Amino acid sequence: MSKNSGLKQLILLFLIAGFTMQAQTVRKYSNEFLNIGVDARAFGMSNAMTANTGDVNSGYWNPAGLTKLEDKQLSLMHASYFANIANYDYAAFAMPLDKESAVAFSLIRFGVDDILNTTQLIDDQGQINYDRISLFSTADYAGTFSYARRLPLDGFSFGVNAKVVRRIIGDFANSWGFGLDAGLQFESNNNWQFGLMARDITTTFNAWSIDEDKFADIQGAVAGQNQELPETTEITIPKLQLGAAKKFTYDHDFTLLTEVDFNFRFAETNDIISSSSVSMTPSLGLEFGYIEMIYVRTGFGNVQNTVKLDGSESTSLQPNLGVGFKYKGIAVDYALTDIGDSSATLYSNVFSVTLDWDIFR
Repeated sequence: MSKNSGLKQLILLFLIAGFTMQAQTVRKYSNEFLNIGVDARAFGMSNAMTANTGDVNSGYWNPAGLTKLEDKQLSLMHASYFANIANYDYAAFAMPLDKESAVAFSLIRFGVDDILNTTQLIDDQGQINYDRISLFSTADYAGTFSYARRLPLDGFSFGVNAKVVRRIIGDFANSWGFGLDAGLQFESNNNWQFGLMARDITTTFNAWSIDEDKFADIQGAVAGQNQELPETTEITIPKLQLGAAKKFTYDHDFTLLTEVDFNFRFAETNDIISSSSVSMTPSLGLEFGYIEMIYVRTGFGNVQNTVKLDGSESTSLQPNLGVGFKYKGIAVDYALTDIGDSSATLYSNVFSVTLDWDIFR
């Protein structure tokens, strides 16, 4: 059996375990695929984007940034995780409505395909029958509509997201969800930028539909299992991001964009600062530019308190690197990143491209 097949079966076991445990309605980690991020430029800067974002990808990072658009834009991204087992894809389109407002549409998919379903491997006579193995896929989808508008106060913009979440785990279970985000940006006359992004402000929910026959098959496949059906409503608690950024220009040709973000969850987690009611982890992003064409990026984020196997504690952080090239409305970006502790997760290559309608003029 190949290494990938073994990993896919491991993923299946985790999925089954998750749906055969009695779950709480409000979960500390829910719809986590929506927290990974989008756009290789952002990944290269460790997702420190709340304040400086101002293109088509603002629909994800802070919809208030869409007011900086001057023309229509299209963005595409692909990334693979876990030795190319999981695929992460993103597409977005944005356009200004007038000088004061803009809209955007985006779609995210995070999926694992061709997972081996071995729950029926052993037949009624207790014999192993490989013909009873089937394949299934698990995928998470999110579609988002964003609207942004400049405020009457000089330098201020706001934006909102309405998102629909669709999650599918083969024939075992599926869900629909809905939630809202809201963002605010302020840009001063001396190149300082500030951003506030509140995610899941209405507590995004997922209403699950579980196939009871499939659930019974899973119970019967493992001796001694007597779990009850899990709850069918999953709540995603709000998150808050605060950011401050500034762009420096040297000799007209060289630029340095810096941003620091503070990411809050209203729950106790392994973040570097954590209490029973709120947790926070910072992220720092740097972007070095030359003649607004060539970019080198780096960043540090996801600072966590970790417990080792021997019981000792340590602090980990996630470093990221990236490069970019922009010419006449075409931006191609690359980032070397991961979605967890760099000592435990393989790094992944992320590619994205952004097209500005200026190229057609």
